[in-house]
Amino acid sequence: MEYAIAVFDIGMTNKRLAIYDENLNQLEAVYRTFQPVERGGIPCHDLEGIEKWFIEELRKVAQKYPIVALSVSTHGATFVGVDKKGKPVLPCVLYTHEPGPSFHTEFYKRFGNPIELQKSTGTPPFGALINLAKGIWFAQQQFPEDWSQVRYVLNYPQYWGFRLTGQVGAEGTYTGCHTYLWDWERQDWSSVARALGLLPLLPSHLQNSWDILGTLNPEIARLTGLSPNVLVTMGIHDSNAALLPHFAKKGKTGFVLNSTGTWCVIMNPMDTYGFNPEDLGKVVFFNQSAFRSPVKTAIFLGGFEFEQWSSLLMRLYGRSDIPPFEPGRYQRLLSERSVFVLPELTPGSGQYPQSRARLVVKGYSYEYEELVKMAGLPGSVPIQEREKQSSTQENFNASGRGPLAGFPYEDAIAALRIGLVMQSLTALERVVLRSSQPIFVEGGFRKDHAYNHLLSAALPGNPLFLTDIAEASAFGAAMIAKMAYAGKGLSDLSEDFVVEYREVPKESYKEIGDYRKAWERWIRG
Repeated sequence: MEYAIAVFDIGMTNKRLAIYDENLNQLEAVYRTFQPVERGGIPCHDLEGIEKWFIEELRKVAQKYPIVALSVSTHGATFVGVDKKGKPVLPCVLYTHEPGPSFHTEFYKRFGNPIELQKSTGTPPFGALINLAKGIWFAQQQFPEDWSQVRYVLNYPQYWGFRLTGQVGAEGTYTGCHTYLWDWERQDWSSVARALGLLPLLPSHLQNSWDILGTLNPEIARLTGLSPNVLVTMGIHDSNAALLPHFAKKGKTGFVLNSTGTWCVIMNPMDTYGFNPEDLGKVVFFNQSAFRSPVKTAIFLGGFEFEQWSSLLMRLYGRSDIPPFEPGRYQRLLSERSVFVLPELTPGSGQYPQSRARLVVKGYSYEYEELVKMAGLPGSVPIQEREKQSSTQENFNASGRGPLAGFPYEDAIAALRIGLVMQSLTALERVVLRSSQPIFVEGGFRKDHAYNHLLSAALPGNPLFLTDIAEASAFGAAMIAKMAYAGKGLSDLSEDFVVEYREVPKESYKEIGDYRKAWERWIRG
């Protein structure tokens, strides 16, 4: 091995440190989750705990591999306010925190009409603090004394780069991911960034993801045992990192990537920027690729919804398994059109912001929170926490009593999977999927046979491929580190790795279209 690359890949749930060799083979990876810390009842990221873990894991791998470069990839909608010495002086609030409807109303009164802002910044009106500018304004209001100490406002990847190098920077993929801070038409900081008073706190210009931010500062080098000559890249937004392997293999346009996980992120790299009239007001936006080109994007909390709904259904039925794909069962449910699982568990997060999360069985609608109560679980907290709190309570067995008696667990899980396909179809339409354009599925759902077979059947004119890239955001971050260290362009890396594109066969589920119409009627009702 000539050299190795370290990647710090920070997901909303999992944090991972992955090591790659010079040929971009992953050598090992370690994972950790961190519970939020609270500040005045507001959930915040445990920056101190994450950093301590990361430094310790870096120390271990430094003894095993000749690491020459380090790259950071992170989830979106997160910033850190630091002082002149680089110390965080502002709580790093989770973007899932919901300040309430009056906050959003006041934001748009103060900073601009949401439709006009969507046109200029490529950013839709999300709920919670998923718009980074909303997170900044929330922090200014909630923590005014802390805010007064802020010298730099750093995007999340560049915060970690700053901790490693002491250097300040910003790059396009994060600045351009539904932040309200970047004006696509002017190619400059937006009117919102100016109105928030951010210009003195932001870098003056954007750099490339693969540009070198700096080298390890002496303290980090001492703590980890790494050479102070280790290069640290500018870093990258995780969804945009996932595009890089396909850019290298397939070119920078011509395909749609369906990156699945907690968030299902459907991205269509395009030549030009601009919305269709029907896009405005919807959760459809433009990411900025690593090459500053527009990527039309639509998202929904697919993995989160699957996890939450399946955990609740397991509790209701006293089950612990996810049933395998039974084509006949799905064919029957599509034909009968009487069982539906409807979004959204987090209102305003996806393609159906007005929809209430419900299970519909033969004309009867069960609200999600109603089912939570039927299961004997406390409401308004995540399923995982409910399970901890309710371990001594009697399980509600839906197959034996109550209004759901006799309704099969397997049908409920199947309807959940079908509902995720319905959301995916809408997202694909909103990113302007063209006839014959291939779709690449990666992430958690690529192992879900039901989801992929149904999605492929619903799109007879588009080939659907499953990729073998297991951790695409980390892999993309490794690619930019190699570009930085080796001085190579993206096309130069195309021969360094192999991506398997396995096509999903087209099968006949003619009833999908009629089922979708019925599913959407319930959403409107």
